[in-house]
Amino acid sequence: MTTEYLLQIDNVSKEYSGNRVLKGVTINIKPGEVHGLVGENGAGKSTLMNILFGMSVIHDTGGYEGNIIIDGNIVNPKTPKESMELGIGMVHQEFMLIPGFSVTENIKLNREVTKDNLFSRILGPKMKTLDFKKMGKDGREALDKLGMSIDEWMPVAGLPVGYMQFVEIAREIDKENLKLLVFDEPTAVLAESEADRFLKIVRKLADLGIAILFISHRLDEIIEITDNITVLRDGEVVSNLATKDADVHKIAELMVGRKLEQTIIKKTRDEREKEDYILELEDLYVDMPGEKVKALNLKVHRGEILGIGGLGGQGKIGVANGIMGLYPTTGKILKNGIPLPLNQPKKALDSGLAFVTEDRRGVGLLLDDSIEHNIAISALQIKNKFLKKLANINMMNEKEIRQHALEMIKELDIRCTGPKQLTRRLSGGNQQKVCIARALTLDPDIVLVSEPTRGIDVGAKKIVLDLLVKLNKELGMTVIITSSELAELRSVSDRIAIVFEGKLEGVLAPDASDVDFGLMMAGEYGKEEVS
Repeated sequence: MTTEYLLQIDNVSKEYSGNRVLKGVTINIKPGEVHGLVGENGAGKSTLMNILFGMSVIHDTGGYEGNIIIDGNIVNPKTPKESMELGIGMVHQEFMLIPGFSVTENIKLNREVTKDNLFSRILGPKMKTLDFKKMGKDGREALDKLGMSIDEWMPVAGLPVGYMQFVEIAREIDKENLKLLVFDEPTAVLAESEADRFLKIVRKLADLGIAILFISHRLDEIIEITDNITVLRDGEVVSNLATKDADVHKIAELMVGRKLEQTIIKKTRDEREKEDYILELEDLYVDMPGEKVKALNLKVHRGEILGIGGLGGQGKIGVANGIMGLYPTTGKILKNGIPLPLNQPKKALDSGLAFVTEDRRGVGLLLDDSIEHNIAISALQIKNKFLKKLANINMMNEKEIRQHALEMIKELDIRCTGPKQLTRRLSGGNQQKVCIARALTLDPDIVLVSEPTRGIDVGAKKIVLDLLVKLNKELGMTVIITSSELAELRSVSDRIAIVFEGKLEGVLAPDASDVDFGLMMAGEYGKEEVS
């Protein structure tokens, strides 16, 4: 069977627990073509890549419908090893390097070159030794193709992130049968000069006949580097178009111009409240890798729900992390008109701020500890709550911790077997509620919530969002929600601030047009008026 296409993703659908995340997706890519794949977070890009790369998360959850076709042959890879044998390579957004190994050892990992010796001739191939000379030569050739002058035997640990990205690419192009290379947000960690160099290398690889699937939120890069573009929205292909027929405005509108799942969009508050600011950010810089904030200015009204949105890698995640002092921060943060100390998380918590991180499983929860201890831990450390004195020694008051946990479980409707259940065994939505419960236990007047619905199912999303609205309405708490999903921001926020390239691009009402949101997220809002 012959075809002009190297890769055909043919009518692929995928369902998780009754939630259809991909709906008949079809994409065709020719050899030597750079094909852009764009869409908001939650559009289905990651699921599609997991299918293409044979990841176990797909096959452990019932597989998928449709076919993956390489060179006209249906292949449907079941494991990453099968995908690699088919000539599919992937450079992940998060590095897959071993820091203690050299550049060459990382490039040749699992494809090491061996040579015979006296023992192997007698005892068999298992006694062969590594051929460091040949491996070094291969490593050098791969680096030279990328224009990299670094020593091929240099340790990966300590290399700048841009160099690590190129080592990842070198590992893929060293493979003899590479036909298709997938890049997932490849420039998110690169400086501007490194990103320019990287895009030239992508084009060079395409000129060698390698098909490139390029996933990025940076629409200007998509326009610059690709031949064709597929736009995903809510698990469906809404457009397949030639790059020459596209522009940033058009792609942005296609990405966000969807029907909202929620029917009620909050309206902005009364004009009388607009001068009462509880939090002011002036010339804020945050050095968070992949989410840098650069000279951002923003004012938050007392008692509002402020949404912070924007495409991935543009800095929206860095705002709350910088306010809480979790990454190096400069500028000025005023709470009730009084400057807050920078880079001091404890001071931020002491001042009445609380934070629910976007990485609840990585840093937000003690997964192997109980619900009750997770809820109490921050208040124990920061506010000295839940303590009792025993012979002049502060001890945890387990009875008080238990009582508070029971109240929070009831108040937030945390579905569990009881306060002693390990948080690891909760669903994603209930884990998120535990994170919120811990934040509330600090008695804050501002709560910052980052990606509140990431990784949880549709039903749990609504419950979490309704909870944040309830806190705002009933307790008068100021809520700042950072989210990659514009629809959820529009359903609960009074105002939505859009961050682009680390700066505030603008603030919109939740019922502003899809076009305005799309242009802001692409950094093009207002440019038409100027031109």
